[in-house]
Amino acid sequence: MKWNELTSIAQLDQIDEESKNGKVMILKHSTRCSISNTALNRLERNWKEGNEAIINPYYLDLLNHRDISNAIAERYKVEHQSPQILVIVNGKCTFSQTHSEIRLEEILEEVN
Repeated sequence: MKWNELTSIAQLDQIDEESKNGKVMILKHSTRCSISNTALNRLERNWKEGNEAIINPYYLDLLNHRDISNAIAERYKVEHQSPQILVIVNGKCTFSQTHSEIRLEEILEEVN
């Protein structure tokens, strides 16, 4: 699985534009949290080649970029959680999951 790293607030504009032509997934991840690490590992284990044509994955390291996480919460009108998955379509969050709810098969089912 090849993640696009989310490292600046300006990238949210890029994600919004990209989401007009395809679906985008943002993973908000805490590297110090065992639940977050479990969710990340489960996503990566279940990712199959070709899934990037269905949804483009972005990865946010919350510990290094809390400002971006705050901007995500405000922009997409979601309460901050960690770990958290957001699906962005046409500049809006259409689906989110948190903690042990995060399952790639459900995400892919939602976007198909």
